[in-house]
Amino acid sequence: MSETPYRYTAELAGQIEIAWQDRWEAEGTFHAPNPTGVWAEPEKVGGREKLFVLDMFPYPSGAGLHVGHPLGYIGTDTWARYQRMRGRNVLHALGYDAFGLPAEQYAVQTGQHPRVTTEANIANMRRQLRRLGLAHDDRRSVATTDVEFYRWTQWIFLQVFNSWYDTDADKARPIDELIAEFESGERAVPSDRPWADLDAAERATIVDSYRLAYVSEAPVNWCPGLGTVLANEEVTAEGRSDIGNFPVFKRSMKQWMMRITAYSDRLLADLDRLDWPDKVKAMQRNWIGRSSGASVTFGVEGHEAAIAVFTTRPDTLFGATFMVLAPEHPIVDAITPGENAWPEGTNQAWTGGAASPSEAVTGYREAAARKTDLERQENKDKSGVFTGAFAINPVDGRRIPIFIADYVLMGYGTGAIMAVPAEDERDWDFAKAYDLPIIRTVQPWEGHDENTAFTGDGPTINSANDEISLNGLDMADAKRTMIDWLTANGHGVETVTYKLRDWLFSRQRYWGEPFPIVYDEAGHPIALPESMLPVELPEIDDYSPQALEPDDSTSEPVPPLGRVTDWASVVLDLGDGPKTYRRELNVMPQWAGSCWYEIRYLDPANHDRFVDADVERYWMGPREVSSVEPVETPSVEPVETPVSTSSTTGGTVSTSSTSEGGDVGGVDLYVGGVEHAVLHLLYARFWHKVLFDLGQVSSAEPFRRLYNQGYIQAYAYRDARGQTVPADEVEEVPGADGELGYAWHGEEVFREYGKMGKSLKNIVTPDDMYDTYGADTFRIYEMGMGPLDQSKPWETRAVVGSQRFLQRLWRNAIDEVTGEVRIVDAPLDDATTRALHKTIDAVTRDYEGLSFNTAIARLTEYNNVLTKLGAVPRDAIEPMLLMVAPLTPHIAEELWSRLGHAESLAFEPFPVADPALIADDTVTCVVQVKGKVRARLEVPADISEDALRSQALALPRVVDETPNGVRTVIVRAPKLVNVVPA
Repeated sequence: MSETPYRYTAELAGQIEIAWQDRWEAEGTFHAPNPTGVWAEPEKVGGREKLFVLDMFPYPSGAGLHVGHPLGYIGTDTWARYQRMRGRNVLHALGYDAFGLPAEQYAVQTGQHPRVTTEANIANMRRQLRRLGLAHDDRRSVATTDVEFYRWTQWIFLQVFNSWYDTDADKARPIDELIAEFESGERAVPSDRPWADLDAAERATIVDSYRLAYVSEAPVNWCPGLGTVLANEEVTAEGRSDIGNFPVFKRSMKQWMMRITAYSDRLLADLDRLDWPDKVKAMQRNWIGRSSGASVTFGVEGHEAAIAVFTTRPDTLFGATFMVLAPEHPIVDAITPGENAWPEGTNQAWTGGAASPSEAVTGYREAAARKTDLERQENKDKSGVFTGAFAINPVDGRRIPIFIADYVLMGYGTGAIMAVPAEDERDWDFAKAYDLPIIRTVQPWEGHDENTAFTGDGPTINSANDEISLNGLDMADAKRTMIDWLTANGHGVETVTYKLRDWLFSRQRYWGEPFPIVYDEAGHPIALPESMLPVELPEIDDYSPQALEPDDSTSEPVPPLGRVTDWASVVLDLGDGPKTYRRELNVMPQWAGSCWYEIRYLDPANHDRFVDADVERYWMGPREVSSVEPVETPSVEPVETPVSTSSTTGGTVSTSSTSEGGDVGGVDLYVGGVEHAVLHLLYARFWHKVLFDLGQVSSAEPFRRLYNQGYIQAYAYRDARGQTVPADEVEEVPGADGELGYAWHGEEVFREYGKMGKSLKNIVTPDDMYDTYGADTFRIYEMGMGPLDQSKPWETRAVVGSQRFLQRLWRNAIDEVTGEVRIVDAPLDDATTRALHKTIDAVTRDYEGLSFNTAIARLTEYNNVLTKLGAVPRDAIEPMLLMVAPLTPHIAEELWSRLGHAESLAFEPFPVADPALIADDTVTCVVQVKGKVRARLEVPADISEDALRSQALALPRVVDETPNGVRTVIVRAPKLVNVVPA
């Protein structure tokens, strides 16, 4: 039998942790009260500042969690627990982003319904996270696959569908108000006929063209191997599907779109009002890509058609010597001269070896369709073919040849560029390859290589006609002058464009939210009434889309729902009698549920509304002050603790508004990986702004403060053949050169640093940590590895250090032989008192700033102070337990209970430091002679200048270096003395 049966081991830790997790669940310890509704507890809400803490939605993978996944969850849990102890009403919940392609692909492979695998994965992840001791309000957990949840996702889609963007009001408005304006004549009908003269189909076509959710023929990422359209983020840098590694092609298809571009300027402007990392704001600005310039119209010789080109450099128009269109540009067919021969004098290099322009264009288009966007953009040869048509440069009337080239994409700009080779490297390469003219319109700097394009700023040259001269002007003045001339002469107009494109919102899958849309006989989409929600997914046996050849870019998608004929066609009475309608067979993308899940956390028991207005306003509404960014201001009324002799210092809060315009509201702290910096956040902001415009929410933004946690990576090992070996079986061994080496079953292996995953055989699971060390040890190790926002390597061997810290804490309170409490009721000596208050002060600041690694270092130092005492006073260890509780809640709760407290410490006031006990008794004073350090003195912090001067001049080293006396002594008590010899 062990001599220390009550030693804090992994086994004992596990017993303690599970017991406290059961108690928290049974007592609803972390249930956050709402101000109204079924969870209303006014007595708990009143007088407490609210705090909404949010983690990014996890996807319930079948592989479960590895130790890298919970990093952010532990961080938010620690911060939220601390804030509860500061008196705040904290809402912290976690749900699951459970629709999407991974579950569907697994269903295709196994034949098992994706709901079965998804729910099993959720159950496993819930088990792993519960064992971690996260203080979530479990009542609020949701999954996007819950019918009750996606009922409201469908409802929100209908709000978007039934809205239009009023550019005059700069906001979304109900579509009924647009129709009323057409009916009254207040708004002109975009038709040659009055509204009253239009039939129902004509009116529907006009109204649909204004909707924020609409059906359109659009360029999409078509993946035949998966049988579905993919979003940009689901395509790898190599132009293949992220799942399955199938080729992805760009082509046009009829799809649902979201008019996010209407919000471009607001999405940009409101970034300045958010407390987000600068790099994330920059990524969003770049993705939106606002550019100002001019839209220039080029006529086409022999055709009534014209080509619109957007350029940020209208000042270089005199240097445009050819045009390039995307192969998919709709005007190409109209201007390509059929089977006719090439125009006389056509350069053979322009033809691509084809006998006619139509043959060249057809062949080139087919080749371009087989390329991914990335392959097209990386068209290093700058290949293209001449269409056989010429455009007319509007500034000088020159004929310029029109090419198609696959490096120009229809999804960007107008799908057409005016090529100015002298000032653009890409156009220079194309001009050189096809023997096209090059005209400089900007004077290069002295020393510029004449054999390259000049992309800098300089005086304008070679840019004049009978009506306008730009020569000698700088870029800004030349642009302004040219835009004015183009506008006055009907050749163009000043324009602002965006890289942002409307959001592709269709997926040819089964496992996603069905659209609450049906189509009439004319093919017009009709929104279902709220009373018919939710539209549930039908049960099917075959989840795969129609089998298609992965390389067949011309194939058409056949969604799995199309095979459920009795669901796809439905008889409904939508107010004008029973009729047969066709359902939408596509489903929504996985992004749909994650666009609004934070709102559902607020009120998931509400079956009448997606969120109660008062509840939403309480948790997310704009306000003057929040607790998200530190400033030196008390955040709550200071509370006396057993150790406090003064309560004049408080915590920290912040004003959440970061620019003019006031507070935007939203989640107080949103933590997640930077990989979601653009699309998830952009889409969520868009949906939220639509709901805000329609009066459905009170906050203008969903996430007030964003924090990106780093990643945990791990060492991996390869043998001499380059094959990975299990990292947990590798041993450290002395190398032949005396340096540290590594061996696997006696064979030398080589270490590398990589992302934790199956392929590198370096996964460590939380379950491994629970079994070997306990959850609290795992928690404090992860928080102590380094700053939360930085990536760091995992090292299992180092976890034992965190375990020893908790074992020392345990021994300071519990006799390991008898199990009895060994705390004494004795006063603290001065040294321990000062150490305690300095620790309280430092840990408080660290918690506020999410600097958990430094808080752990402070707590370790203080724990060592207690260890040296022998018998630890109650007033010394109880505040220690309160301080460590946010990091390691189970051991803190257990010791708090054993010390005689019947209630959980979850809401105990966090200790408050006494300012009088924070100041140092002594400080180190630097003594210099002629500015060079010669000695250091430990002196009282309140030493006078005269006393400090006397001590410094009496030092032997100072005496030795001032043989002729002292001319000047500069004293900056208590930290500096500088002696200047005579």
